[in-house]
Amino acid sequence: MQLVWLRSDLRVHDNTALAAAAARGPCVAVYLTSPAQWRTHDDAPCKIDFWLRNLATLSAALDELNIPLLIRDAAQWSQAPQVLLTLCRELNVDAVHVNEEYGVNESRRDTEVARTLADHGIAFHSYLDQLLFKPGTILTRTGTYFQVFSQFRKVCYSRLHLSLPGLVPSPVRQAPVGIASDPVPTQIDGFAPPSQALRALWPAGETEARRRLETFVDQHIDYYQSERDFPAKPGTSQLSAYLATGVVSPRQCLHAALQANQGEFESGNVGTVTWINELLWREFYKHILVGFPRVSRRRAFRPETEALPWRNAPEELAAWKQARTGLPIIDAAMRQLLETGWMHNRLRMVVAMFLTKNLLIDWREGERFFMQHLIDGDLAANNGGWQWSASTGTDASPWFRIFNPLSQSEKFDREGRFIRHWLPELNDLDKQQVHNPNRQGSLFGAADYPPPIVDLAQSRARALSAFRNLPARQDATLQMSDEQRT
Repeated sequence: MQLVWLRSDLRVHDNTALAAAAARGPCVAVYLTSPAQWRTHDDAPCKIDFWLRNLATLSAALDELNIPLLIRDAAQWSQAPQVLLTLCRELNVDAVHVNEEYGVNESRRDTEVARTLADHGIAFHSYLDQLLFKPGTILTRTGTYFQVFSQFRKVCYSRLHLSLPGLVPSPVRQAPVGIASDPVPTQIDGFAPPSQALRALWPAGETEARRRLETFVDQHIDYYQSERDFPAKPGTSQLSAYLATGVVSPRQCLHAALQANQGEFESGNVGTVTWINELLWREFYKHILVGFPRVSRRRAFRPETEALPWRNAPEELAAWKQARTGLPIIDAAMRQLLETGWMHNRLRMVVAMFLTKNLLIDWREGERFFMQHLIDGDLAANNGGWQWSASTGTDASPWFRIFNPLSQSEKFDREGRFIRHWLPELNDLDKQQVHNPNRQGSLFGAADYPPPIVDLAQSRARALSAFRNLPARQDATLQMSDEQRT
């Protein structure tokens, strides 16, 4: 008997471990619920709900293949070795198959599981699946992990030209194994279910993920480069939650993009090339997670930035979390996060830079809050994004580059459509007033909206001073590559 241990790979199609297990003989699938570990990792309740809903959909799809899905509990990952060993003994399992996961805790868990199983004569097979390239295979000439995205991307392109990762065949229907699937829980204690409105925004299942991918490629990818920065427009793929949960694979995304661009990575439609670059940014941050494990331990990628004099400002932090900063684009973005479990990528950078630069509050506060609310929460991407904005990370925004929320708002939400959608109290303001209702101390008919909690010019100067006085500052490595996101 073969056992496939499902984690962040909740799909039947293009699933490397599932295909390998099914090809070797009768196959059973298992999923471990780990609520204590999820709380330790700050996983959002809406994300846990999304996992469970996708598990239920996946269970039905596996049932069509006569592959039962079993549910076991391992509250902490430290319990996983014994839980899986017990199950393997019950089912007389010969081998366990998994798709690789990345991060310090994930790697330690899988090493312990493999060791425990090996001690009892049970094989443990792991496969590259959630990435295009195995960490450790895209390295500099000196054999180290890349720290600059443009250089990393260049090597990825050369590898893709040599060998394009293929899609994995789906398993065929197997003979019944006489084991009944377990019911998938609809809720986990300690994780309150989200609103029905939020659930409706994120339907579960591979069919929905493929529909989104196909719609994006057919209707939006050509304009992605020019439309992706405007939060009021449908310019992004809305696939991040499905990628984070493994309901769709990066290989499926890459193949769909290449098909739309006549097989080109670096030429052809600029929107498609830009989106492929975003897939590689995702890849880059996963490789950073492996190559520099300190980022999994809540440490700054750039050690010298640990000396930054972050402010203890609980009232300002609370105002940021509760969308009460008095800066409409910041508050609208935070309301989008609180109500939908998602935030537009341009605005993730804007609100992160506001917290870390204008408020000079530790990026780890924002990183954690995002993880606690994002349906697409992913350690590598979230950490990479926050450290990019805070100028503490790899290939980060230069310390002297600080987004102005007002100019960002006027540039990317010119008509104020996004702001008015999430801040209806500002509906009566015109397109100039809506970006800064308290301009020159006068309130334009929005009595319920608070004044700004910080002076942008003064706070910018404070942040510049804090970074300028860092010891052993590495200006050259803080510069962005030419293709860096702006």
